[in-house]
Amino acid sequence: MGFLLVGPSGAGKSTLSLSLMSQARLRGLYAALVSDDQVFVSCAGGQILAHGPETIRGLIEIRGAGIADIETISCAVLHLALRPVKLENVERLPPAAELHRLDARMSLPLLRLPYGDGQDSFAILEQLLPQNSALAG
Repeated sequence: MGFLLVGPSGAGKSTLSLSLMSQARLRGLYAALVSDDQVFVSCAGGQILAHGPETIRGLIEIRGAGIADIETISCAVLHLALRPVKLENVERLPPAAELHRLDARMSLPLLRLPYGDGQDSFAILEQLLPQNSALAG
């Protein structure tokens, strides 16, 4: 299942993506990063695809620590948008059936995902997924 992490700069997208990939791998699931900081999206065969720009391929910015090398893949099918949220900054219940609009023709279902300070974001994500399984795979 492919996820697009969305939110403003400093929202925790890179940190959350590293955590989710690490937890997936510990559970024996495949996890990979397409791109950090910028992603291009396109539609082919009714699926939304993510591609990373060549200029930043294989790099991730870890806020406060700098730029690091990371293994990336060239393309992935996207299924959901994830918005990292800190519990102290969010309303108790999010709006139902939220969408993240990519452009005038494309959108992804949006899930708000709590992270940080003892949160098991991977376990929370598993519970929020429609199929409620090991990342719907």
